[in-house]
Amino acid sequence: MKDQGFTTRLVHADRIINKPQNGAVHQATNNSVLFSFDNAQDLVDVFQGKMAGHVYSRSSSASSVSLQNILNSLEGGIGAITFSTGMAAISATFLSLLRSGDHIILSQYLFGNTSSLASTLEGLGIEISYVDATNVQNVAAAITPKTKLVYAETIANPATQVSDLRAIGQLCEENKLLFIVDNTMTPANIFQPKSVKASLTIASLTKYASGHGNVLGGVVIDTGLFDWSGFDNILPMYRGADIQQWGLTQIKKRGLRDMGATLSPDSAHSISIGLETLALRVERICQNALRLATYLHTHEHVQQVYYPGLADHPQHFIARELFTGYGGIVSIDLAAHIDPLAFLNELKLVLCATHLGDTRTLGLPVASTIYFENTAEQRADMGINDNMLRFSIGIEDVDDIVADFEQAFAALA
Repeated sequence: MKDQGFTTRLVHADRIINKPQNGAVHQATNNSVLFSFDNAQDLVDVFQGKMAGHVYSRSSSASSVSLQNILNSLEGGIGAITFSTGMAAISATFLSLLRSGDHIILSQYLFGNTSSLASTLEGLGIEISYVDATNVQNVAAAITPKTKLVYAETIANPATQVSDLRAIGQLCEENKLLFIVDNTMTPANIFQPKSVKASLTIASLTKYASGHGNVLGGVVIDTGLFDWSGFDNILPMYRGADIQQWGLTQIKKRGLRDMGATLSPDSAHSISIGLETLALRVERICQNALRLATYLHTHEHVQQVYYPGLADHPQHFIARELFTGYGGIVSIDLAAHIDPLAFLNELKLVLCATHLGDTRTLGLPVASTIYFENTAEQRADMGINDNMLRFSIGIEDVDDIVADFEQAFAALA
C-alpha cells in the first residue's frame, strides 16, 4: 500500500493491516476486560513480553492495537500507544521518561493545559526552560548538561506561532536529545514529524483525527530515529534486546499500565472510523481557513489576524516549507470598538464552544476561557491579547462561513 495515495491507504488500512475476521472491513470492538488462556505458560509469556497477546484491557486490547497499527502506519513509526485523551498521552510520556533533577526545554507557546502540566512537573523537581521555539538559537542557548528533551508543537494554539522544527530536530540529533513534537494541529496528511527528525510524536486524537466531536483519545508514536541506548532514564527491566522499543515499552508499562488512562475499545473504533475521512476533512478545513483569514485580513473591524497561511505571518515561510496546509485555526483581535463577546453572540452559524478540529466552525474568547488561569504576563509571552478570539474552522461551505462573519460585523457596526 505504500505506493498508493494517503486517503486510499487510510480507507483500507483497517482491512489490510489488521485483517478483521469474516471479511469485515473494520476490526470488531472487543469490550472484554480479561483474556483467558488454555495454557498457563502462555499467560506467563504474554505478561513477560515473550509472546504477543492481551492479558488485561487496561494495558492492551485488540481494539486499541488495531488503531495503533493504523496510526503508526500513517507516520512511518516503529510503534504507537493510544491513551484516553491527548493530555493523558503527554502526561504519561513526561512522567514515564523523566526524573527529578532532569532539565527539559519547552516552547513558551504551548497549549494551556500542557503548560499547566509543566508547572506540576516543576513541583516534582524537573527543571524547565521556556523558550521562543520559532528560533532554534533560543533552544540551543537553553541546553544544559542535564537537558533530556525538547518539546514543541507544530502550530501553536491559539496565536499560531510555528516552531522552527527542522532546525530544532537537527539540533537535538547533534546533542542526542529526545525531540518530542505535538502534531495535533497538523495531521499526517499535511505534515510528517519524522521528516524533521522527531523522536516521538504526540497528538490529541480528539481533534482532527476523529474529527466529529464525539470521542476523546490520544497517541504517542515512536519514529524509530532516537537511540534509546543513550537515554539513561530507561529502567533496567525495560532494556530488552530491541533497543528501538525501550522508550515505548517504558511509556506503556509506567505511563499506560500504571497510570491507567486507557482508551476504551468503543473509542478506538470510533476514532478509526473518523480517520477514514481525515484527508478530505483537513484539506477542506485548510482551504476554508485560508479563505476566511484572507477575508478578515483586510477587514476594517479586525485589528490582527493570526494564520500561518498569510504572507505577513512571522513564520509563514517556515510553515510553507514544512506543511502542505496551514491548519484550521484562525485567531483574530477585533478593532477596539467591537466587543468580542458581543461579536460571538451575533454569529449564527459558528458555535461558541471550546474544541477544535471539528467538522463545524467553532469560536471562543481565549483569555477568559482556556487561558484564564494564566496571568496577563504569561498570556503576553504566549502572544495572547485579552480581546483575542479563536476560531476552529469547519467543513461548511466557505461562503456561508464568511457570510456569518459579515452579518455579525454588520450587526455591531
